[in-house]
Amino acid sequence: MQQYSSLPEQNSQLDATQTVLTTIQQLKAELWLERSLSRLQNRLNDCLVCLTSNQQTVTSEADIFKIVVNELNSALNNSRVAIALVEPQQTVSKVCFISSSPSRRSPLPLLKPMVRKGKKLHLRLQEEIDIEDLQFLEKQDPPNAWQLADNSGSVIGWLIIARTPIESSCELFKDVCTQITSQLLARAAQQCAATITQLRRIQSLQQHCQNLENLNQELERTNQLKNQFLANTSHEIRTPLSSIIGFTHLLLAQGYEPSRERHQEYLNIIQSSGKHLLALINDILDLSKIEANQLEMQWEKVDLQTLCRNVLILVKEKAANKGLKLVLEIDSNVTTLIADSLRLKQMLLNLLFNALKFTNTGTVGLQVKSNDSWIHFTVWDTGTGIPKEHQTELFQPYFQIANTVVGRDEGTGLGLAVTRKLAELHGGRVEVESELNSGSRFTIILPLRQAEEGEVGRTGDGEVANSQSPITHYQLPITNYPSPNILLVEDDLPNAQMMQTYLQKLGYQVNLVKNAAEMWKSLNKQKPGVILLDVQLPDENGLALVKKLREHKYFRTIPIIVQTAMAMKGDRETCLAAGVNDYIAKPIDLPLLGTLVSKYCKASI
Repeated sequence: MQQYSSLPEQNSQLDATQTVLTTIQQLKAELWLERSLSRLQNRLNDCLVCLTSNQQTVTSEADIFKIVVNELNSALNNSRVAIALVEPQQTVSKVCFISSSPSRRSPLPLLKPMVRKGKKLHLRLQEEIDIEDLQFLEKQDPPNAWQLADNSGSVIGWLIIARTPIESSCELFKDVCTQITSQLLARAAQQCAATITQLRRIQSLQQHCQNLENLNQELERTNQLKNQFLANTSHEIRTPLSSIIGFTHLLLAQGYEPSRERHQEYLNIIQSSGKHLLALINDILDLSKIEANQLEMQWEKVDLQTLCRNVLILVKEKAANKGLKLVLEIDSNVTTLIADSLRLKQMLLNLLFNALKFTNTGTVGLQVKSNDSWIHFTVWDTGTGIPKEHQTELFQPYFQIANTVVGRDEGTGLGLAVTRKLAELHGGRVEVESELNSGSRFTIILPLRQAEEGEVGRTGDGEVANSQSPITHYQLPITNYPSPNILLVEDDLPNAQMMQTYLQKLGYQVNLVKNAAEMWKSLNKQKPGVILLDVQLPDENGLALVKKLREHKYFRTIPIIVQTAMAMKGDRETCLAAGVNDYIAKPIDLPLLGTLVSKYCKASI
């Protein structure tokens, strides 16, 4: 009987068993890989969800890195994981996150390969590792480092592992473990970088939303202030307009013939109300010019005692009407100051009118004293005082404190804002001290300067001061020579009649035309001594007409004075650059107009 050996069959069975075991081991490793990555991704997603929800927790990049390190540490209990972050433009990275050691007694893990150019690379917090070393570790087989790059390709940091040798008699098992660990680290690095990119995008969107919210709040606040400003301004405009219209109606009414004294009183009220309207407009323009850095300063030597007394005279009537006492205290050492006298008076009046507005009984005072190289102008009162929470808002444009003394808000809320900015243009500041029901003290602090050569009469930016600076009183010019003809080009009939009547009373012959076409016809008939030209004409721009006149051989030498409502800085310079001789702003100051006409008429004779 023939016998057969069973050894080949046994070997085949062993091989089959080994193949099955290897396959099972491979599947278990892959399952472990996917489970670990899934758990890591879920934790990272939870972080992002917390960031986008209304929860109070704030997610940072550090939280992301900690999650990655901790999850990998949990999955790889035989290795140590760390993340080293890279600063822009740096050649080293610093270990900022690291997993706990598998055992407290375990030695400090070394990176494999342990030595590069004589270096031993340790994994510990705050350890600095050269980028070149990390790139070297990335190229090893298996790698020990993986880049963390954002969506722009910039390297955020590095994911690093210090492997603990796997003890196993099966080389195939070792290979599977090493391979699957490398896959885990590589994909974890991708998840980490993608999450950081999403985090930054979410944070950017949240910051953008916050900026929009802040902007909306600011716009809402500005809108409220605008509405308040319009309401207050409307009231301030309507009050003097009511006087102007009402007293004008009385004077025009048939059958009503007031006495000469009463007639003069009504005209004074109309003039005062008109000046009040102009002051309101000037406040608004002043703030606009200051904010645009376009306010001209007229520096001069100011007699402070005279200026302060004149200021108190202006508020004396209002104080008397409320039964308030006015006090002026001036340090005997304080005599003169280099400043813009008009703007200094404006600042003091703003503070004094505020003090009078918020004081029902007691005293309002102005104290002037020197302090080293500074002069302090303090306006104080015994009024209602200002709550602490409102004192920081006082100098905001349009802000007003409810005035229980008068029962309504007066003014536009621009006075203190303009005052502070004017003080700053003088190189000074404004300070406030106040307690509720104990009065207030507003102090304008200006530097005590001596006049330097060429400084007086010049603006803050070194330009020659505007020859149109306000003049308080004028002597009516008298023409003691043959009166030349004046050509007045003005399309606004009331303004035209006013200027024509005034100049005719001064002895001038005024020819009035309404547009450019009529101007050329008049010039062809008679050459005037002076042309008064409105800038805004219905058929042509006045400055374009000036250029044409300057190019004309017969008319180029005629003096031209433009009258215009263009009153911002740069408007006068624009007119002069076009070729005019002088400039006067509307509303027309008639005495100033007479002075200018007299000046150029003399020059033309």
